[in-house]
Amino acid sequence: MIDIVVLTDRRYIAPTDVSDYVQNILTEDQLVVDALRRKGLTVERKSWDDSDFDWSTTKNILFRTTWDYFDRFDEFEIWLNHVSKVTRLINQKELIYWNIDKHYLQDLAKKDVNIPATIFIEKGEQRSLTACIEKINWETFILKPAISGAGRHTYKFNKGDEARLNQIFFELITNESLLLQEYQKQITTKGEVAFMVFGGKYSHAILKKAKPGDFRVQDDFGGTISNYEPSADEIAFIEKAFKAVTPTPAYARIDVIWDNNDQLCIGEIELIEPELWFRKDENAADKFANAIVSYINDVC
Repeated sequence: MIDIVVLTDRRYIAPTDVSDYVQNILTEDQLVVDALRRKGLTVERKSWDDSDFDWSTTKNILFRTTWDYFDRFDEFEIWLNHVSKVTRLINQKELIYWNIDKHYLQDLAKKDVNIPATIFIEKGEQRSLTACIEKINWETFILKPAISGAGRHTYKFNKGDEARLNQIFFELITNESLLLQEYQKQITTKGEVAFMVFGGKYSHAILKKAKPGDFRVQDDFGGTISNYEPSADEIAFIEKAFKAVTPTPAYARIDVIWDNNDQLCIGEIELIEPELWFRKDENAADKFANAIVSYINDVC
């Protein structure tokens, strides 16, 4: 019986074209595998869609670089429902479903965790985007799907300029729920900080900044990263946010920005397959492995 399988997707099992991007993925996964083995666990690394592998032969499955699941969600969901019946998922299946849909921001707000001003527009809405924002007193808006990743269909616009997005809005809202958020201006000056939290405790942080003229911090859009040393107040904020998630996850990446009142607020909490930048902190993989082992022991 295998103690734990570290999950990736098929593109990163035996890649023939190893770009810098792919090398980072391979490095990150290997750091995790090695750290778990140092804890005495038997570890294998598999693609989540490996049809030749018997998932009942591993005690645990750890989501890591399964970065194609969103594009193959119907297939992924069938697989997820199957494996959840024969082994333990880290993080849990219910957290995966909760975290996929950004309606979870409402749950955080109910627990007094600060989020950007957000309005959800549900699938099937008949009004135009212009009509939806008519009574909202924001200057600049962000529009994006409630279920999305990597900046998919994320649009920034000013009030009075939304007509250009009405057609896109109608196409999207026919098939999925959307959210409107007030644009937080400091994303272009201060950036966004990704906090890695393992077992409820802060591990390390990365500052992400958009390229000049953009607001999206993802490297897909030219964003850059650097190490970040948070204040005690910032650490307290993200650990409070972590505790607001139920059931308790084994790990999270909590993306934080400064709102238009200069207060910390949650951009996203990533519980499924977040990039955790182990390569940026020499102790991070071991701290992660300790948290995973503690989690396994606690739920056994």
